Amino acid sequence: MRARVFVTLKPSVFDPQGKTIQDALHTLGYAGVHDVRQGKYFELDLAAGSADAARALAAEVADKLLANPVIESYRIEVE
Repeated sequence: MRARVFVTLKPSVFDPQGKTIQDALHTLGYAGVHDVRQGKYFELDLAAGSADAARALAAEVADKLLANPVIESYRIEVE
């Protein structure tokens, strides 16, 4: 099974890279972009017997390695 893990900074954490991207977009004429938050994306190919098992394994991996729980949160999609 394949799991997709999307890791983003928590809303309360300042995102300097997102702010830089937002400023660059404004410079390019995209004034309608009001906020940008950057993140990380991972695809995991997992040996799991069910979607629930794949989700649990992906969550364990995200908790231990992919995300910093102090400043980041994550979302998992299982295919």
